[in-house]
Amino acid sequence: MLLDERMRRFADADLYVVITEAFCNGRPALTVLDAVLEAGVRLVQLREKDCADHELHARALAFRERTRAHGALLIIDDRVDVALAAGADGVHLGEHDLPVEAARRIAPDLILGASSHNLPEALAAQDAGASYVNIGPIFATQTKRVPSGALGPGAIDEIAPRLRIPFTTMGGIKAHNIGELLRRGARHIAVVTAVTAAPDVCAAARELRALFRAQPKP
Repeated sequence: MLLDERMRRFADADLYVVITEAFCNGRPALTVLDAVLEAGVRLVQLREKDCADHELHARALAFRERTRAHGALLIIDDRVDVALAAGADGVHLGEHDLPVEAARRIAPDLILGASSHNLPEALAAQDAGASYVNIGPIFATQTKRVPSGALGPGAIDEIAPRLRIPFTTMGGIKAHNIGELLRRGARHIAVVTAVTAAPDVCAAARELRALFRAQPKP
């Protein structure tokens, strides 16, 4: 699939579920993935930072099989090589990963996401060729720590108007605070434990997706 088609599908997605087995409340990651896909989520990230390469590749292949069957996009965290080897749709790059420019040269048709914690980082990622930037962490979170701490919802107001590419938000986002982000213009909201650790994963994902539909369009 070419990048333009992948980005059209990205634009149509709403909830972005990031799956790490350690945050799946004792369940296999694939079980959680199946429930997420049943809820209609069409944008999923596999994030496993401690897997051996062969295990990560095997998980990525299993995720690819299931996401493809449901017409969902699959993003791999950090690893361009694994994303390419598994036939994933994209890769999300952090500040210590392969630079966006280098990733774009070797993977011209992958969606390239880039983490940002402030306006200069977001603009630098955009200029480097990122397909989207993530703004976060918005709220305090236990799944990812950055020196800057939580940015607060106001970071969207500061950063988003300066972007020419889509953005996602992440970090401590739950049902009770997602509405504020939607009102500020967020349209691709990434969550981890709000869905993956929920007693009923499918119901939790459906509840959050319903909040997108309830929000008046700007």
